[in-house]
Amino acid sequence: MRKALVLLIPLALTACSWGIKLDDGARNVRTAWNGDTSGCRELGKVTVSVMNRVGPVDRNDLKVRDELEVLARNEAAKMNADTVKPLGEPRDGSQDWGAYTCGARPLAGPRSAPAPAPPQNATTPQGGFETVPLKN
Repeated sequence: MRKALVLLIPLALTACSWGIKLDDGARNVRTAWNGDTSGCRELGKVTVSVMNRVGPVDRNDLKVRDELEVLARNEAAKMNADTVKPLGEPRDGSQDWGAYTCGARPLAGPRSAPAPAPPQNATTPQGGFETVPLKN
């Protein structure tokens, strides 16, 4: 019985973050990872936070960063923003984000021509970065 209790407590504590989902309105909010928000109108700052530790155990850094981005996009959508930009690195499960209105302007790449679509069967993403969708 004691072993079961020891296993259930950490499981219950990690369940707190399982409900973090991208809202429907936030699906149109982009993330300016390159930091370029020139030509955008700043709407404000958003501070979001999640649990980064469960007792003495650190949570997966990538999972924490993903959840912080989802929360920032959700909050930005409530402000009628269409773009968010991280204003710094996450610290103790908290991160500041800027919320902007940029319109339909692309966030990166040449302004004269749209970027070509990647091939459907590509295994290596262009630029060395890959975006992984969150589970619904």
